[in-house]
Amino acid sequence: METLVAVIGASQCTPKEAGVAEEVGRELAQRGAVLVCGGLGGVMEAACRGALKEGGRTIGILPGNSPEDANPFVQFPLVTGMGYARNVIVVKSARAAIAIGGGYGTLSEIAHALQNRIPVVGLGTWELARNGRGDNSIVPATTPQEAVEKALGLARRPVEHH
Repeated sequence: METLVAVIGASQCTPKEAGVAEEVGRELAQRGAVLVCGGLGGVMEAACRGALKEGGRTIGILPGNSPEDANPFVQFPLVTGMGYARNVIVVKSARAAIAIGGGYGTLSEIAHALQNRIPVVGLGTWELARNGRGDNSIVPATTPQEAVEKALGLARRPVEHH
């Protein structure tokens, strides 16, 4: 079975975040992973663009009702009509997630992933703390290559879904 890795991040992002996301997409494709994302612009579009450049496959879990809402690099647009509730589907479809930058929507995806024991690797994204103490649930990475390597390594471990 193919390894699905979610790439999560904002639909509006900085040029630096877009560059990082595109490289993550390329790295995932080179390693044979399938990229799943929210299917819109920003980080999602850049990651899908990178994956397609390397012959990879891309799935977009869309918030609306039209496959035409997908960015042009999504090969398999899945419409949900669920708005942000589709974030659960994005992460639960994957064996690991890579978070790049992001706002509260990305934070919700991180939370859903971690709650479901799906590992999250972070590139310039949220840091967690609980009661004033750091929570290291998000595995840090400093480069796209390191993020993909860590995500794929963690994805190979059995995941216990609840």
